[in-house]
Amino acid sequence: MSDQYIIRSNEYIKILPAWAQELANKYGSKTANLYILHGNILDFLPHERKEGEFTFTRIQDYISEIIFGNMDIIAYYDRSSGVTFCENQMELDYINAAPKFAVSADEDKSDFISRDPEKSFPYLEKYFLSQSPKLRKVLIIDQAEHIVPAGDLIRLSDADRYCMVTFNRWATDPKFIKSDISIILLTENLSDISSRLSSSPSTVKISVPFPDAKIRESFLRSREKEGKLMLDKGLTAEKLAAITSGLNLMNLNRLAAESYEKDEPLSLDFMRKKKKEIIENEAGGLLEFMETSYDLSHVSGHDFVKKRFKNAAKAIKKGRPDVLPMGYLIAGPVGTGKSFMVNAFAGEIGIPMVKFRNFRTKWQGETESNLERVLNLLVAMAPVGVMIDEADAFLGDRDQEGDSGTSNRVFAQIASFMGNTEFRGKIIWFLITCRPDLIPIDLKRQGRAEEHLALFYPESKKDREDLFNTLRRKLDLDLRNFSVSDLFKKYDHEYSGADLEAVLVRANLLAAMADRVFVKKEDMEEAMSDFVPAAYPHEVELQNLVAVLECTSKEMIPSRFQKLPRSKIISDIQELKALLGER
Repeated sequence: MSDQYIIRSNEYIKILPAWAQELANKYGSKTANLYILHGNILDFLPHERKEGEFTFTRIQDYISEIIFGNMDIIAYYDRSSGVTFCENQMELDYINAAPKFAVSADEDKSDFISRDPEKSFPYLEKYFLSQSPKLRKVLIIDQAEHIVPAGDLIRLSDADRYCMVTFNRWATDPKFIKSDISIILLTENLSDISSRLSSSPSTVKISVPFPDAKIRESFLRSREKEGKLMLDKGLTAEKLAAITSGLNLMNLNRLAAESYEKDEPLSLDFMRKKKKEIIENEAGGLLEFMETSYDLSHVSGHDFVKKRFKNAAKAIKKGRPDVLPMGYLIAGPVGTGKSFMVNAFAGEIGIPMVKFRNFRTKWQGETESNLERVLNLLVAMAPVGVMIDEADAFLGDRDQEGDSGTSNRVFAQIASFMGNTEFRGKIIWFLITCRPDLIPIDLKRQGRAEEHLALFYPESKKDREDLFNTLRRKLDLDLRNFSVSDLFKKYDHEYSGADLEAVLVRANLLAAMADRVFVKKEDMEEAMSDFVPAAYPHEVELQNLVAVLECTSKEMIPSRFQKLPRSKIISDIQELKALLGER
């Protein structure tokens, strides 16, 4: 029968997706019998029966029907339904045979298919081992995180401990491989499964990916062929597939069904809005879409940084992700527009930009699970930009203590993901901080946040005037009857972008209180004369110096810092840190 399977495996090998090929190959090698399938397991999965012709089914049916062909013995188990089989005859054969393995004649027959694994698993094990080695025996366990959950052993229930020991024994006992018994655990997040099981060398881990554009298009075409997809004029299945990266087929099916029931065609604007909503929901609120109506033309000054970003935008539009950095470190003192610069870059290139939200929780194991879900979504959404604001505080480091190692594991998980060169140009990282010195070298080295850029306050009057005019356009203000140059001669302060924006908003408020829709010279003078920038000169100077030290190009550095020796900058940083009570 194993030879027959290999023939079937070879027959399917050209049309199975990569994850299913891996499962088939691992099974065919007869070197393992415990598999964990994780990732996009709750979705419809595509099977290409002929070139370009797909059918779509759920993962349990996919494994049973397509990989194993509903042959021999295929059983299912989950906490809700207990033990079931893919064919009625299989279940009948099991029910008839199970009494032979009962300890006493009074054994309750409901134990054979019980939801309690301590009752049903011994019967399944004895039944499988009693069958001919020529028969394939497969047990598919759904939502495995509910019977072998992540966490310390001391916190596990007796039933969970029983399952842990049972699976480890099944994975390492040679008689299970000889008897052709395979155990397949299904879970969305690998980190939800006990690490003692998921990290065991006896366990095969296989990731089921989100559908790519080709699969999404095939799914949409199948719904279109069935007459259950209504598209707006000019919108095709191909175009719809291209803009729905990050959505799985279940979500696409739901949107198509809702549209069909309402008799309203799907439009481009509607799909973009729903994509944002669905992905944020799928991420459990851990990702936020950054929508922007700005591009780099709305950014004043910072010419070197804008030039770098414009070149990157050209490379993306030309389909050359190989020439892009893995990520950017954006440094500079508070109020220089670091986040706005990244938003403007997103508007320039037209790819979605998302922002990490806090994925940490107080519950052990949940933080790692949250992060795994977010990273899987990023892969599905590619190409995508990922903005992490206040990165020095958000990401932590390898040496954090006090949370049972969670922060260390999270840091290692993020660092490993950021350094995966398969995602170059597909997932672009933007680490934003005013204290780049606090970000561990692991994250800002080459191969991760490779390009180090810095933004500084405008140095000259002309720079401040350009910034003023840019902010006026951004805020869409109508300013009348005064010279910006004269204004800065009279009020010659060192303004950050945030300071100037605050002044303009105040002036606009004064105009509104006077029942005007335009800002006059008197409004601006009153706002500027009254404005007092926040006084934290030592902190700002420290932020300037660490940004200078981080720059990977001299052209970015303000002229007043360019001639300073590196040793002088380092000693000034140390003095400022001592003054501020830092180590």
